[in-house]
Amino acid sequence: MLKFEKRKYATIPGADSKADVPAGLMMKCDACHKIYYRKEMEKNLYVCPNCGHHHRLDAWGRIESLFDMDTFEEWDASMAPTNPLDFPDYEKKLEKDREKTGLNEGVVTGRGFIDRQAAAIAVMDARFRMGSMGSVIGEKIARAVERSRENNLPFIIFTASGGARMQEGVLSLMQMSKTSVAINRFSKAGGLMISVMTNPTTGGVSASFASLGDYNFAEPGALIGFAGRRIIEQTTREKLPDDFQTAEFLLKHGQLDKVVHRHDMKQLLATLLQMHQKGGMQK
Repeated sequence: MLKFEKRKYATIPGADSKADVPAGLMMKCDACHKIYYRKEMEKNLYVCPNCGHHHRLDAWGRIESLFDMDTFEEWDASMAPTNPLDFPDYEKKLEKDREKTGLNEGVVTGRGFIDRQAAAIAVMDARFRMGSMGSVIGEKIARAVERSRENNLPFIIFTASGGARMQEGVLSLMQMSKTSVAINRFSKAGGLMISVMTNPTTGGVSASFASLGDYNFAEPGALIGFAGRRIIEQTTREKLPDDFQTAEFLLKHGQLDKVVHRHDMKQLLATLLQMHQKGGMQK
């Protein structure tokens, strides 16, 4: 019978044996489960170097990845939601999200230059109330579209949303029509709108402004749809494909123009802006 001796490990005097890796230093890929330094993932725009999985990117990270340095001017930064329906604990939840994200609401709007091409943009941030569509989100997007029309600017929107915001009830649903009317007016004036759907884009957002672009793009693997899989299966009494409501499924069925890797996004947008340039704001 073979006898194995227990290995001896060196100990460091004064070291805390229960010490753990500092919070936030590392992150695990949601798809392949490989572990990376968070700084490494940040430099790679939160795309897994191993499997290419696109993790969520916050609004300012998105803006910094697209706009030329020091050219972005934010619009309506001070606008913040209230509690019009006196929904219990809504103010506390809003304050918690403000502290967590540094944002007043789940969308950042503004104007700047992408590879020296002028454009306006709205970027939703899923960290704030899961990007749910509240009245301030709708108002900020509608104002951004109107300013784009008035200043002859192309308009780009990156969507990320769990749908309507339950704490604002019908006021949330009204944002579907408000934003759609603004986009229709913008389109009739000859404006260019580019919509990029990221993970997730669902509910009223997918049914309104997210799907109204002249170009409709999405990031790889993004969840895009209106109702949830379980509800659809119960209603239709059919088993849905495994890739149902993914960006790739929508592209295959003609609901998207292209699925675009995050690393290729700036170049694609710059090319389209140059193609559609109409003599608006120039640098």
